[in-house]
Amino acid sequence: MRSGVLAGWTPGKFSAAEMSFSTYRRGSGPAVLVVHEIPGITPAVAQFANDVVERGFTVVMPSLVGTPGKAPSQIYMAQSMMKICIAKEFTTMAMNKTSPVIAWLRALARNIHNEVGGPGVGAVGMCFSGGFALGMMVDDIMIAPVIAQPSMPFAVGKKERGANLNLSPDDEAAIIQRAQDGCQVLGLRFAGDKLVGDRFAMLRKKLGDAFIAIELQNTAKSDHSTLTEQRDEASVQRVLDFFAEKLL
Repeated sequence: MRSGVLAGWTPGKFSAAEMSFSTYRRGSGPAVLVVHEIPGITPAVAQFANDVVERGFTVVMPSLVGTPGKAPSQIYMAQSMMKICIAKEFTTMAMNKTSPVIAWLRALARNIHNEVGGPGVGAVGMCFSGGFALGMMVDDIMIAPVIAQPSMPFAVGKKERGANLNLSPDDEAAIIQRAQDGCQVLGLRFAGDKLVGDRFAMLRKKLGDAFIAIELQNTAKSDHSTLTEQRDEASVQRVLDFFAEKLL
């Protein structure tokens, strides 16, 4: 039995698409993947994931980088950022390309869905993983995608990077079709968050009414993490309601 931040969570490991990552699982009911932000599964990420569990879901948290349960610090953030920037699984500098790790996440979602059943799967990505739930929409089982402050590819240099959705042309076309067929996407951001760039405008253009945007007023310039470090309680409840509407 684990103690501390991850008390009650069962550790595991999942391999697919020539990748292996550790996972943490808790709860019962339909599956929801909670994909952490930089620097990793922090206490605030675990708190949000526990809220999802308590609402009636089987939650799986992949650990893609960092030390699970460790609190954020400037040094820790920088270390995790460096790993993300150089790891081929994330292709952080590439435009118009789906991150390879999304193939692993799709396989993980299929695996847990086959076990627990239900109408489909939900997922939430945050910051560098913000668009990952969008990429997972290629599969019909992804029926509750949530994108929180999507920030990849990192908006450095060319302005168009800030509007790029981190998807290959084929995946983007499939996701647009799914949106037209009725799959809604919930997005959250602080209105003044420059890391998100123009992605919400692009999502409105590509997905139309299927994109549900929650844009919060900043209380500080550094506000970024809508569900965790700068947690907005109303937004957390809206995400939980979205999962319930689609999956329960």
